[in-house]
Amino acid sequence: MTHTVQRLEIHGYVQGVGYRWAMAEQAARLGVRGWVRNRRDGSVEAMVAGAPDAVRQMIDWARHGPRGAAVTRVDTFPGEGAFDAFEPLPTA
Repeated sequence: MTHTVQRLEIHGYVQGVGYRWAMAEQAARLGVRGWVRNRRDGSVEAMVAGAPDAVRQMIDWARHGPRGAAVTRVDTFPGEGAFDAFEPLPTA
């Protein structure tokens, strides 16, 4: 099975709206692993790993996020790492 890892930088009004928790729920639905955390600059960062189609769906979801979010941009980069689950992490 092919495995893809992408790092996402999500910009806009994405903190204080439950973005991390909603992303963790979406990751569970899609069977994606990795992590998500708030950044001190007001953005959200995530590492998403899994089947290529599931990772694409996760990126598509990240472009709008949960109700209350106003995503202006999602930058994606090749990521790395092996993950057992998807978890919210503390702010970095």
